[in-house]
Amino acid sequence: MSISRFTCHFGVHSRLIKVASTDQLLVVKVAGVSALCQTQIVKSFTKSRLVSRSLSHLYEKVSAGERITEEDAVTLFRSGDLNSLGQIASIVRRRKNADRATYILNRYINYSNICVLSCQFCAFGARKRDPHAFEMAISEIEAATADSLRQGITEVHMVGGLHPTLPGEWYIQLLETLRALDPNLHIKAFTAIEIRHLADRVFKLPIQETLETLRRAGLNSLTGGGAEIFDPVVRDRICRGKETAEEWKDVHRIWHGMGERSTCTMLFGHIETIEQRVDHLRQLRELQDETHGFTGFIPFSFVPETTELSHIRAASAVDQLRTLAVSRIYLDNFDHLTGYWIALTLPVAQLSLAYGVDDLHGTLKEEKIFHMAGSKTPQEQTVETLERTIREAGFEPMQRDSYYRPMGLLRGTPSAVVA
Repeated sequence: MSISRFTCHFGVHSRLIKVASTDQLLVVKVAGVSALCQTQIVKSFTKSRLVSRSLSHLYEKVSAGERITEEDAVTLFRSGDLNSLGQIASIVRRRKNADRATYILNRYINYSNICVLSCQFCAFGARKRDPHAFEMAISEIEAATADSLRQGITEVHMVGGLHPTLPGEWYIQLLETLRALDPNLHIKAFTAIEIRHLADRVFKLPIQETLETLRRAGLNSLTGGGAEIFDPVVRDRICRGKETAEEWKDVHRIWHGMGERSTCTMLFGHIETIEQRVDHLRQLRELQDETHGFTGFIPFSFVPETTELSHIRAASAVDQLRTLAVSRIYLDNFDHLTGYWIALTLPVAQLSLAYGVDDLHGTLKEEKIFHMAGSKTPQEQTVETLERTIREAGFEPMQRDSYYRPMGLLRGTPSAVVA
């Protein structure tokens, strides 16, 4: 194994940075060379040394702004050269977002986990009589949101189970109550699966009329959950009875047709194949070509610990970084890729910024879905921690709004946790 060394300047701190893959190790000793020199060295070194010969044609393709194919994506997934994936993904990341990395001040609220479904991958859902079942009152949600508004949040993010008995009036009152707290609060709520449940079983209205009803009450955007893996064979094994990929996509298609935006997701690292991951990405890219309504993509790995699929080994950090990098390269019509620190852990999320990620999601509070499945990550982060995490990785931290628009650099933010 050969070890190459070069010197460059990343600011006032000197660090030893190791970039490792299966067949090479790069050691960069940071010292006093200008930023311009650093850029020139990295550019030439990247092309000649960090991108393997087997992937050089894809490096050139992406550098030229060409769209990669599903076969190309499979090739990237099967590559053992994590360095090259990061370098290629970084081309797209820099093209779209330069050296900026964002986060949002938000509050998570899971209003209930009572659900008519029994998905095998899910440790969150419950029947009404289950000991871990819960249901928040609107007054509780109002109080939690009001407290977080005082601490500076700009978004409340709400999802729950497919509740069998909550009436339509409850959802309308919930949205109207939160909207009354602050007209500028962005209410991001409900997965496409929840929307279909509300349309078919609660309001008994067509999808668009249901969405219009919720929008009038205060809904601003849809969450991206419920997508899992689109392949029907996989869905039958991990979430039997849940809506199909086409039904999930149709909700977002209708919402985008109303002039509104949403995010989208992929749950990976369970029983799916590489080809099924790529097919999921293909369907999202095609829908984005059609509607241009997705603001960002948020892939996250399956947490198996307390689920019916607990025998499955959790995705490694390498697999998580590989998936993020391939997603960034393949989804050329998406402006933003989020590294969800709740699933990744904050250290891996920090590293993901070198693999195509430009957003670390939010400050959060009391996230339940991943933690009930066995996640050991914190349930919230401070602004200071997120900004430090971003700066240490060599990027410029920026608070964003719910549409990923920068809100400007924060200065003098208090050290208290932002919920």
